[in-house]
Amino acid sequence: MPPVSSPGLHDRQSPTRFSTDERAARVRFRRAMALMVMTLVLPGSAQLVAGNRRIGRIALRVWLVLVVGFVVTLFAGALWHELVFYLVSNTLLLGLLRFALMLGAIAWAALFVDAWRIGQPLTLAMNHRRAAVGVNGVLCLSVAGSLLFGAHIVGVQRDFMLSMFGSGAVTGAHDGRFNVLLLGGDSGAGRWGLRPDSMTIASIDADTGRTVLISLPRNMSNFPFAKGSVMHKQFPHGFDVDYLNGVSTWAGDHTDLFPHSKNPGVDATIMGIEGITGLKINYWAMVNLEGFKDLVDAVGGVTLNVRSPIPVGGLGSDVTGYIQPGVRKLNGHDTLWFARARDGSDDYSRMARQKCVMNAMLNQISPQVAVRNFEKIAKASSAMISTNVPASEVDRFMALALEAKGQKVSTLSLVPPLVNTADPDIPLIRKKVAQAIDKAEGTAPKPAAHHKSSGSGGGVVTGGSVGSLSDGYAANQADDLESAC
Repeated sequence: MPPVSSPGLHDRQSPTRFSTDERAARVRFRRAMALMVMTLVLPGSAQLVAGNRRIGRIALRVWLVLVVGFVVTLFAGALWHELVFYLVSNTLLLGLLRFALMLGAIAWAALFVDAWRIGQPLTLAMNHRRAAVGVNGVLCLSVAGSLLFGAHIVGVQRDFMLSMFGSGAVTGAHDGRFNVLLLGGDSGAGRWGLRPDSMTIASIDADTGRTVLISLPRNMSNFPFAKGSVMHKQFPHGFDVDYLNGVSTWAGDHTDLFPHSKNPGVDATIMGIEGITGLKINYWAMVNLEGFKDLVDAVGGVTLNVRSPIPVGGLGSDVTGYIQPGVRKLNGHDTLWFARARDGSDDYSRMARQKCVMNAMLNQISPQVAVRNFEKIAKASSAMISTNVPASEVDRFMALALEAKGQKVSTLSLVPPLVNTADPDIPLIRKKVAQAIDKAEGTAPKPAAHHKSSGSGGGVVTGGSVGSLSDGYAANQADDLESAC
């Protein structure tokens, strides 16, 4: 007779076998997931534990070197900002970093794929296999995507440096200061600001960054050029054929006098400004005012104290509206008109408002804002600015800008009633320029008597107001531009 089996024995054993298989499957799944997490935290550790140990050792060593290098650089940069400025302005290092980030993205993604292979996905249950594929894909794309995005940002910075700055001659400080001429104008087809709309010298202390903004009116005439210059030879008794902003046009019509110049109009304008102020200009930057509004939008707007209604749209019937008084955060379009509006105003009031915009941009654009909007700022700046500042000097001026951010900015505008723009007193102008710089450096003698303040009190019209020329404009002549605005 056939043996009699105990009833229910097979039923009692099946759950035991199923439970053991399930536990083994879970162990394999946890192992596969652990290998992926290990690759995320310590690239190469999965290979070192369960794969090709040689590859694992190489990847882990490279990772540790990079982490240590990053931490050391971060710590050094926190103590020595110039190092950071050098790293973000050196195109060779930026190119190498971009290549390293792209290579790192590929290598790290390959390590994730290899970690998935080491986890033996074909031995996993179907639901575990799908989960492993999903997690591996997310980690792989996230890490590689982040590195590739970093490579893109580095590429944007490198392109910005290459397109904005050149390899021109480096000039040292003059009497301890760098004098940078800021020109503002509208760009047209094949030209940059043919007749500069505004002209301001930023005289920057080479050690402290303390800055004095010296503005010249575009309607100044009968002024001398720097002795020994091409323009001085042409006009030994002063420029009497046009205004100061017309020098660029005259030079553009006589380019044969500037055979080695890439920007005859700018060079001729510098000769005039050096002749007027007695300052030696180190570098220049031409700002496209139409492109300026894109920069303001890129940083999220700028907050300004609007002291009187500012017309928008042009002159007379072209005015389409007004920026109403009050402390307002303006977008690029309105900020541009705040700086440029002339309807019911004059050039001198506009010069005061432009200084207030410069001060606001200097103080309100924080490193955090710059990082968040980096790509937009780089794109807007490339389209907005043309300059002869060498790329090798960018880190120096970035450091000086950071120093200037925490200090007062002084201003001097060569406008009526101080200066008769039709017949300027050049010795007086040079004396006032020297006094403004000496005062900013703390070397000026104390005044014998108290005079009416150029700040916001004493009945003086403050920056952004129309006012009368006899009262003056505080933002045009102030020891602290921020308080005047």
